[in-house]
Order: sequence, then C-alpha cells, then structure tokens
Amino acid sequence: MRHYGHYINGEEVSPHSGEHFSTENPFTGEPWAMISRGDGIDVDLAVAAAKQAGEGEWGALSATDRGRLLRGLADLVREKAPHLAQIEMTDNGKLFAEALVQARYMSDYFHYYAGLADKVEGRVIPTDKAGVFTYTKYEPKGVIGIITPWNSPLSLASWKIAPALAAGCTVVVKPSEFTSASTLELVSLFEEAGFPPGVINAVTGFGAEVGEPLVVHPDVAHIGFTGGGEAGRRIYSSAASHLKTVTLELGGKSPNIIFDDADLDQALKGAIAGIFAATGQSCQAGSRLLVQESIHDEFVERLVAYVADITLGDPAAADTQIGPVANRPQFDKILRYIDIATSEGATCVAGGRARPDIGSGQFIEPTIFTGVENGMRIAQEEVFGPVLSVIPFKDEEDAIRIGNDVVFGLAGAVWTRSLRRAMLLTDKLKAGTIWVNNYRATSFTSPFGGFKQSGVGRESGQEAIKEYLETKCVWISSDLDVANPFVKR
Repeated sequence: MRHYGHYINGEEVSPHSGEHFSTENPFTGEPWAMISRGDGIDVDLAVAAAKQAGEGEWGALSATDRGRLLRGLADLVREKAPHLAQIEMTDNGKLFAEALVQARYMSDYFHYYAGLADKVEGRVIPTDKAGVFTYTKYEPKGVIGIITPWNSPLSLASWKIAPALAAGCTVVVKPSEFTSASTLELVSLFEEAGFPPGVINAVTGFGAEVGEPLVVHPDVAHIGFTGGGEAGRRIYSSAASHLKTVTLELGGKSPNIIFDDADLDQALKGAIAGIFAATGQSCQAGSRLLVQESIHDEFVERLVAYVADITLGDPAAADTQIGPVANRPQFDKILRYIDIATSEGATCVAGGRARPDIGSGQFIEPTIFTGVENGMRIAQEEVFGPVLSVIPFKDEEDAIRIGNDVVFGLAGAVWTRSLRRAMLLTDKLKAGTIWVNNYRATSFTSPFGGFKQSGVGRESGQEAIKEYLETKCVWISSDLDVANPFVKR
C-alpha cells in the first residue's frame, strides 16, 4: 500500500505526529493508500518554506521566468495526465474518461497563466498634483493557503495554483482528507519542472488539524477555498478576524430552465449533463430543472426513458456513465435527501435507490423527482449527488422568480430559440455563470464564481490573477522645493 508524506520545501516528508490514515477506493470499498495526518507544526513548516521561497529565489525571478517554469510544468502535466487521472479515479471514483480530460485540461490552465504572468501591468495616473509622477504596480500578496474539496481535486487545485504562481505568490495546499493522493502526485511534479523548493507545498489531514491552522496562520496572506457553504462561512469568519482576503467558491442550486420553444433533443442532453455527469457531485450542477408547463409531462417522460438506460459501474470501464459516490458520508447524505424529498410530498419517478449489487455498493441510481415546489428542502439545499428536482413554470416572469428564489447564485442555464428571451433571462438571473443552450462549459479564459451564498471572488480568466495581487500606488515628485510641510498637498 502506498504511503504518502507531506510535500514541504521540495521534499516528501513524514508527518510530525507520525500518524497516517487510510484512503479508500470508492468503487471497491478497499483502502489503497495511507495519507499523512498533519497538524499545526506541519503547517508551520510548510508556511515557513513558502515564505522563504517568496522572499528568496522565487521572489527574485522575473515574471517572464516564472512563466517559463509554468510552461514547463504544463508540458509535464500533459505528459503525466494518464497517471494523474488514474490516481484521481482510484481515490474518488471519477470516471477515468472524465479524469483524463480534466488532467489534460489542467495543462492548458498552466499554459494560460504562464502567458499571463508577464502581462500584469500597472498604469500611469494623471493626478491633480503638479510636479508629481504617479503610477500603480501590482505585487504578489505572499503565501497563499489553498483548501480543496474531494469532488475534483486536481482541477480545483489547479484553478488556484496556476494564477497564484503566475502572480508571484507561493502556495500551501491542503486537499480534502478523502482525496489527497492526486494532489500530492501533482505537487511532486514541480521539482521535476525546475521550481525552487518551497514554492509549492502540501500538507494533508483533517480540517480542524490542518485547515484551521492554515487559515489563521499570520504569514498566510490569502485563502482560496472550494467546498461547502458551512465550511466556507467558518473560513470567511476566521480569515476576516485576521484581516486576510479570500476567494470562496461554494455551493449551488442552479436552475436549468427549459422553455417550450427550445430544441428539446438538445435540452434533454443538457438536463442530463447538468445533473448526472460526475455523479451529480458538482457545485455547478443543474439540480433544479425548471420546465415550462406546456411541455412538462412530455419532457419528464423523455427524461425518465433516458435515465433508464444509464450505465452505472466501474469508473475505469469505457461504457460506464455514472460511477460511485466519492465517499461514504456523502453517500449517506444523498440517501437522506431522497427520503426528505419523499416525506415533503415530491414524487420519485426514476431511481431513488442505492445499488448494493455494484462494486462496493456505494452507488445511487440517477433519481428524478416531480411534484417539487421550490420551497421544499430538496429544491433549496445542495444535495451534491445524482438527484434532480423538476419544477414547472408558467412563463418568463415565473421562471425568473423561481430561478432566483434560492440563497445560491453560482450558475444557471436557459434553453430557448428566442434571442430576446435568452437576453432577458441572462440579465435577470442572479448567478455568476449563465449558459444559453449549453450546460457545464468552463474555460481557463473565462471567470467563474458565484453571487449570494455561492461565494466570493472569481477563479479562471484574467480576473483570477487579480485575487492574488496587491495594488501599490507610487508618487514621485520632480519639485526641487518641498511645499509647506504643515499643509497637506
């Protein structure tokens, strides 16, 4: 069984406590690796290494040289993508086909920010003060603490690491205790790519023992977090008490809205992709399917027929479409929400059962509920699994009202042939990403993040690098004589 240490200052190191914990393959249910159980001392060592690198060799590099290193890493990530995907699949049950696509796409993320590293420009400011030259410049915030979830560890770590390093920061990453292995495999590539020791560090373990010490550490300038709302609020509160900035990408309950003039064949695929891809374990899942009343029954019938043919099974198999739930606590949570939906009066028209006959039994059938009212818990709370709530609506105004009637605002989609309707809905829906006639598309070039309780700040695109930079304003006087020192100029 593989034993993973922390990755600190360019080396794999044993945990201070000497303790490890097992990580399980969700398809087989068997432990396959041992992960280091970190604590505050390990965090101190990692942060010290990151700080030293930022003040030393890494900080001395030009932005162009940082870009060169990131390009080399990007090429190495693409070369190692099959291995990284295999580890991710083993650790969290993601389909190998999707894990491989995501691992290869990570290379594009690093290439994009490699190119952006020396494109961060300040500006000259014409002020109202004569004889003064004023300009702005951007400087790295310093050590960045990154905390990632279990559903897409590699992708979500890269979304943060790439812009942070392009900005000139250094990083300490704490992956989920459920899925640490793929992140450890990723960070080990930095040494091979030629990065100075300490630029990237990883400390594994549990939230209270590693995450909290990282958030409150006095030498950590910014926290980047993806995860649940409750944990996000705790991190936000702790960071605020220490005057740290944060980037929080939290949950969603996104409306996937289908009008009666839509191409229903395409909308059907969009509805399926929105909720059942990645076993529904996606923050941007279209878990509320809003269907116009005039086509509601027909569309539900087509949905039910489609999911009847979905293949559950081994995530390594090419024909598998839905893999296992990533961990046992999440599996139990999804089943509880299925019971809650039934008790609230919703009707289960497809799925609704666990499948103990497949692999370890950590499988749940793709599940569809009708008769859902938007005030029900199943429509308001994030299930994070293959569970779809179908909600009818009358017209555009009704769709907008229902779509926005939730505390989240991460994403949404509109399916229509009407340009006017598409423009109206994209204006009125309160969410950070709106798709029209597609779902679940993201890019390294485009910002991603939420409104309301779906988060703070943006990842990806040019906006992301700004999260890791401080703005400095410089005033240079050309006057030979200083004005009255007792009067503000």
